[in-house]
Amino acid sequence: MDRRRFLKAAAAAGLVAAAGPTRVAQAAATEGFGNPTADRRWRHFEIRHTIELAEGKGPARLWVPVAQAAGDYQRARDAAWSTTADRTALVHDPRYGAGMLRADWDGPGPQTVELVQVVETRDRLPGDRAAQPADPAELRLYRQPTPSMPTDGIVRETAMRIVAGLDAPEARLRAIYDWVVDNSFRDAATRGCGLGNIATMLETGYLGGKCADINGLMVGLARAAGFPAREVYGIRVADSTLANSLGRSGDISKAQHCRAEVHLDGRGWFAVDPADVRKVMLEEGRGLGHPRVVALRERLFGSWEMNWIGYNSARDFQPAEAPRPLGFLMYPYAATAGGEPDCLDPATFRYGITSRELPA
Repeated sequence: MDRRRFLKAAAAAGLVAAAGPTRVAQAAATEGFGNPTADRRWRHFEIRHTIELAEGKGPARLWVPVAQAAGDYQRARDAAWSTTADRTALVHDPRYGAGMLRADWDGPGPQTVELVQVVETRDRLPGDRAAQPADPAELRLYRQPTPSMPTDGIVRETAMRIVAGLDAPEARLRAIYDWVVDNSFRDAATRGCGLGNIATMLETGYLGGKCADINGLMVGLARAAGFPAREVYGIRVADSTLANSLGRSGDISKAQHCRAEVHLDGRGWFAVDPADVRKVMLEEGRGLGHPRVVALRERLFGSWEMNWIGYNSARDFQPAEAPRPLGFLMYPYAATAGGEPDCLDPATFRYGITSRELPA
């Protein structure tokens, strides 16, 4: 992969701006994306985690993320579980509100959990408006830096270059989105979803990675430019109508994906996903100027196809009684007498996640 160099905002915004609205609309229609419209039906998915800690030789503790209720596009029913654990509790992080099942085993023996949750989703559309004003405390939280997402130094310098000369919030946001699409790339060799250490990415000029890297860069630059912004960590649960690579059904043990959203006054939380633009480019071998990429780039500025569920937006936090902070909680995480099983290797950790769409 080539190392990406920083471009000025005018160049970064170039492809869509140069193409013009007519060409973008034509590309969208030709490629079958268009503007998502009328179908706002709710879909119902059953998500099942089956976990067996491989060690089973001593005390152990497990944390499993559960889906959140979010806006008018995701409703989460109560989770149910069966387990051999000595204690279980559904707990929430006090800072971010991230929900998770925590299970504790006091000694050796079978260490298993089966967790089931039904989640309802419907697509997010570009014209969506928040039903209620955002909580000011929530907006303050998602403007703040975190250890792996600083908003000063090179992050702020880059953000200010991108939005230079732009006053309208949506224009500034679009410039950041286009810059990330133009300058990042999906690196298939990255483990899991990446780490999201955005200052290192910018300092080295290596803007490759996966969703936690690319969408983390989107969020960090947006925060540095003054926007409340956050990742939403989750998992794909159904096939996609947009591209084969953007969906997964049945066995979804390796289908984790994080998205991004940025708060705009008068609009509420605005959905974006530059990482999925780059995923399609890699998987389909297409360049930035290909009509399909032009159309998808437009589609993913303001909408999410909800064949995916969101868990939480917790970043650089420490779950209750965990031995260390986590960058994020998008996979099952465990601490055992033998150490921490590799959450990126379901076969070694011994977990499986499945999805099933239920009748409406």
